[in-house]
Amino acid sequence: MAYDNDKAATPRLDQTNPTVNALPDQNSLTSPHGHDGDTVLDASTPSGEDAIQYPSGFKLFALMVGLQLAVLCVSLDNTIIATAIPKITDQFQALSDVGWYGSAYLLTFCALTLLFGRLFKMFSVKWVFLSCLALFEIGSLICAVAPSSVALIIGRAIAGLGGSGIFSGALVILAYTTPLAKRPIYTGLFGAMYGIASIIGPLVGGAFADHVTWRWCFYINLPFGAVTATSLILFLHLPKRQKNHAAGTSFWQTINSFDPFGTIFFLASVICILLALFWGGSKYSWGSGRIVALLVVFAILLVAFTVVQYFMGENATIPGRLIKQRSLASAAAFAMFVGASFFVNIYYIPIWFQVVRGTSATTAGVNTLPLLISFTVGAMGAGSVVTKLGYPTPFMYALSVIGSIGAGLLTLYTVDISTGKWIGYQILFGFGIGIGMQQPILLVQAVVPLSDVPIGTAIIIFSQMFGGSLFISVAQNVFIKKLVEGLAGISNLGVDPKSIAGAGATTDPALFGITDPAVLSQMKAVYNNALVWTFKIALITTCLSALAVLGMEWKSVKAEEKPTNNGEVNTDSTEIHMAKKG
Repeated sequence: MAYDNDKAATPRLDQTNPTVNALPDQNSLTSPHGHDGDTVLDASTPSGEDAIQYPSGFKLFALMVGLQLAVLCVSLDNTIIATAIPKITDQFQALSDVGWYGSAYLLTFCALTLLFGRLFKMFSVKWVFLSCLALFEIGSLICAVAPSSVALIIGRAIAGLGGSGIFSGALVILAYTTPLAKRPIYTGLFGAMYGIASIIGPLVGGAFADHVTWRWCFYINLPFGAVTATSLILFLHLPKRQKNHAAGTSFWQTINSFDPFGTIFFLASVICILLALFWGGSKYSWGSGRIVALLVVFAILLVAFTVVQYFMGENATIPGRLIKQRSLASAAAFAMFVGASFFVNIYYIPIWFQVVRGTSATTAGVNTLPLLISFTVGAMGAGSVVTKLGYPTPFMYALSVIGSIGAGLLTLYTVDISTGKWIGYQILFGFGIGIGMQQPILLVQAVVPLSDVPIGTAIIIFSQMFGGSLFISVAQNVFIKKLVEGLAGISNLGVDPKSIAGAGATTDPALFGITDPAVLSQMKAVYNNALVWTFKIALITTCLSALAVLGMEWKSVKAEEKPTNNGEVNTDSTEIHMAKKG
């Protein structure tokens, strides 16, 4: 498929049926097949109705399985290591590195997501995605065979680098392989897999650590990656792009098209803010020179990035015309708040079960199944309904309402809460989040040109992950603060509250010589109160998502049958406009 930079000749998925308004410029056409085997749009077809051939049957099934497995691996890596960390630290004797096992992955994942959105726009989506998959698998292999803590951290960073392009890349591939009207159901499946993997990650990690070895937390990615690579190599034939630059473009002009300064400023700013949040209030006080310096540098770099984006125009990492698109800007804010709510709760609800109810890590994972199942039902159900009705925006309104009610009910957790209540509250929250979490991606793909789908999708994925990373750090600081305050209020505790907080939530109080049942009961109540405060953070962010929804368009993803200029009715979901000559 040939693309040029003329907006009028850009295939769009947000409009309807293939229509050729005038004969195309023959210089803009390429041969029917690209050198890499990708199908190329032959715009000279009589009606234009066959301009885009979507895969079907076994080919589509194989592609969806491969992409789902890739999403599974990347999502698992967000949380699978949590319950395996004790075993890892036992082997490497590097307790001080614990924070880096998770943050190394998140740092590179968040920092590079937008860069890969740019790469997907400029180069072959297929081969950029496979390159990301290769990086992710290499990072996973390094982690699996790591001889030291440092090697494990390096592997996690490399895996995050690859993972940053996999999820957004999978959604970009989805945009090229399914018509917009049918895409909601597939996006719902992706969302369900994303949620399932994120929630069962600690359960799977704990099972590996207890019954096999923690290294299988990373080995598991290798066979799944092989299946994904095979399915894409054999069955994915995407439109072939024209070169983005004319012949004779200098090396430095090509480099400039990647927005190198904007990329550097953005990467550095994300790293600074995440490090400040990871360290602030835990490793260093918020008033320490390191944290203040990180926050100041973050602000300076963010301003520099904004200035660079203004002057780079179409070569910007985030072109100004996109961020001015109100639905895209609103969807990004919505994704950030919802990602924050989702990740905060799936991170702290299992901790609540282990600390307050005294369950094992495995049982805590099982006890989050109500949230998991309801999330999956909501995501798939909403995808089916949007496929039929066409409008994703109402489901984002519904998320803000139902999700906020569910998040509010979670703040009612108490030490002696009944089983029916903690199950019911999880179900309401999970369903509410599930029906709307993936809808911003559909809306963005409906309102931007197909050529901008990679960048638009990357912005949404970055917003979700950044929101999760940002507010988990906020929630952690609130949790520690409330925990220390509460423990300090126990008169006969006999131990420095900071020592208990620093030892970990699941540390046996007997190790501190605390055995008095009355004190243990008070400690349990303090932990419950501190954890409920993290649920309040999730409640606030869910409520804030309602403000973001107000800025969104009500855009249908369904194709509408409209007569063309010659009176024919088109039914495809893609309209191709050719620039008229003269």
